[in-house]
Order: sequence, then structure tokens, then C-alpha cells
Amino acid sequence: MRICIFCSANQQIDPDFFTATEALGRWAAAKGHTIVYGGVNQGLMECVAKAVKACGGKTVGVVPKIVETSGRISAYVDEVIPCANLHERKLLMEQQSDVFIALPGGIGTLDEIFSIASSYTIGYHKKKVILYNLKGFWDHLIHTLNGLQQRGFVRGQWKDYIQEARSLEELEALL
Repeated sequence: MRICIFCSANQQIDPDFFTATEALGRWAAAKGHTIVYGGVNQGLMECVAKAVKACGGKTVGVVPKIVETSGRISAYVDEVIPCANLHERKLLMEQQSDVFIALPGGIGTLDEIFSIASSYTIGYHKKKVILYNLKGFWDHLIHTLNGLQQRGFVRGQWKDYIQEARSLEELEALL
């Protein structure tokens, strides 16, 4: 399976997120999954790629030109797919992946989650996003999605295309 990881490129975040991300990378490699991600050499992006590579797995980095020219491509990328910008990056990640896992992240991660989810609701694909809800990181987002659902602003049921896992075991069960 080709699993796309959406996550933070920041370093100054809860160390437990790095521990869980490393475990996810090791698990993915052990199961023979390929990781598709942003290809950056920082934060949780670097962490997951390093763990995958340490266990003999494969990584695919979808790398915007601005990342390439700034020298921030990870050394743990097996295959680089270059792109012009973030819009193209999301499209290529969608095309390259079977499922999407959102680890803790910021505005870019939210953008990626909702691009995939909205494409699902319109009918472009049937690929799901799994919110890896480490230490309740996604609780506020889930609350917001429930509120949107209750007010009639969500097409269908959001839980049909965005799911939640609170542990690696729950994540594996959803996959």
C-alpha cells in the first residue's frame, strides 16, 4: 500500500509526537508499505522517512521547487517527484497514494486533509484520510467537524471519509 503522510515540518513540538511517528515509520516499513510525503528534512517529515529507511522501507518525496532550491530535501527520500508548488504537490500526492494519514501538523497539514476530503465528497476518488489523534491533537478539529455536520454543512457523513485512530493498533485496523 502507498500511504501518504501529512505532518509537521517543525522541530520544536512535543517529543512524544516524534516517538509515535518513528513507530509508524518502522511499522510501515515492516509491513512493506511505501510512504509518500513532502520530502522535507525537518520535523515529523524527516522523522518518519528516517524510520522507514532504517527498517528497509521505501519513501517517495513530492517536493516543490522552493523546497529543492532551499536545500531542504531529506536524504531519506528514495524517489523524488518534483513539482512547481503546493497545489501541484497535493494533486501528485493524491495520485500517488492509496490512503492518507494526518499526524500532528499545522496549516499545511490542514490544507492537505481538506483537499483530499473535499475531493472525496465531490467524487474524484474514494481515498480516506485518517487523523492519527496522538495525545488528543485532533480533538478540536473533530469537534469542529461534528459541529459542521450538525448544522448541515457537511456533504454526507464526514466520518465516511475522515476517520480517527488514537493508536498504531487502531490505525492498522483502519488500513
